[in-house]
Amino acid sequence: MADIKDDPVTTKEGGPPAVKFPMLTSSNYTVWSMKMKIALKVSEVWEVIDPGTKDEKKNNMAIAYLFQSVPEALVLQIERVREARLQTLMAEFDRTKMKDGDTIDVFVGKLSEITSKAAALGEIIDEPKLVKKFLKSLPRKRYIQIVASIEQMLDLKTTSFEDIVGRLKVYEERISEEEEDDAGDDQTKLMYADSENYGGYGKRRGRGGRTPWRGRGRGR
Repeated sequence: MADIKDDPVTTKEGGPPAVKFPMLTSSNYTVWSMKMKIALKVSEVWEVIDPGTKDEKKNNMAIAYLFQSVPEALVLQIERVREARLQTLMAEFDRTKMKDGDTIDVFVGKLSEITSKAAALGEIIDEPKLVKKFLKSLPRKRYIQIVASIEQMLDLKTTSFEDIVGRLKVYEERISEEEEDDAGDDQTKLMYADSENYGGYGKRRGRGGRTPWRGRGRGR
């Protein structure tokens, strides 16, 4: 039977389970992370780690549990690493922009990945900031009209990010259809022009110019 000291979850007789958090060392990270995952799930705060949550109470509880599992000598070192990673991540968030070839879904995926990583490091990017970043980072030439309309009609402090994304996707689909129709019209015009040029070839070349055939009159 396994030693109860190595089990992250023990049970009190007649009461709720008592969670024992493992202590991190310089050589047991793999086993420590597995035990911590179980302990945090039992404590109902694992969602703070994956996929991330804005619940401040659960965030604080998870941080408290993690501090219990890390020796004092490593706490400051871990905090410095966390701050450095978070600073790099937020710099990436600031410079991320939607490329001309990207779709709304692709760009939203990039922003969502950054916000998830930030949440895992304890930094929650609130929705108004995310909405503002999203609208500011769209290619102006393609989306300036819809962005201007959204900014005039909606309160960006209270409108959800999901709502903004939905409006932009509808607009994207509409202008894509219009561009496809315009491309089809241009192709039709080009084909018509080619047929006109081909049909009038003999007439234009027949007056005083050389033609691909010889008529009667002069000797061969």
